[in-house]
Amino acid sequence: MPPTRAEYCVIACAEAWRDGGEILASPMGLIPSVGARLARLTFAPDLLLTDGEAMLVRPDGTVEGWLPYRQHLTLVTGGRRHVMMGASQIDRYGNQNISCIGDWAQPKRQLLGVRGAPVNTLNNPTSYWVPRHSRRVFVEKVDLVCGVGYDHAAGARFHRIPRVVSDLGVFDFATPDHSMRLASLHPGVSVEQVAEATGFALNVPDEVPYTREPTADELELIREVLDPAGLRSREVAV
Repeated sequence: MPPTRAEYCVIACAEAWRDGGEILASPMGLIPSVGARLARLTFAPDLLLTDGEAMLVRPDGTVEGWLPYRQHLTLVTGGRRHVMMGASQIDRYGNQNISCIGDWAQPKRQLLGVRGAPVNTLNNPTSYWVPRHSRRVFVEKVDLVCGVGYDHAAGARFHRIPRVVSDLGVFDFATPDHSMRLASLHPGVSVEQVAEATGFALNVPDEVPYTREPTADELELIREVLDPAGLRSREVAV
């Protein structure tokens, strides 16, 4: 079978950790988790994976070490961690909202809350995963800044947003003013489709490449080892 859209998304998430070295990978969500484990098994063998609590684990989930809370915070605040979070809203400069929709004093909808987003984004690289790309998520201005974007991060030593991955493509901030740029399209997606689903004007290069295909070995790992139940298709069904 040819690669599915979900498998392109796994590859795009995995690439966030390429050349990261010995850092803590903190993926949130199924497809980012499969991507981080795939990266560890292939091109990023030095990655540290966590169970989300106190253990360092191998790609199959077996324990390979203990991560004391003090050491975890040292990694978080010292730029030695790369987290991939979700976003209920994200804007052109990478500001992320996971707290509420509408005015904070009287929101239309209550979400997760700010949680650790400000510390994450100011102190270590942070990427984002959006399984359903739409104007409700990609907005001109977020209702509340939880994760800090480039226009609010002056002086933050370790602030960096390597990429945003959605079910339509990959985005980065490699522009003079650090506004969002379309970096690649998943096969079967057009620039016009992305623009229509985005609530602000994206930076679009003259030529936009496609997200790279998974290799045969990577597909085998995804399908037979990392997600044999095919749960990735629940996040991205195309």
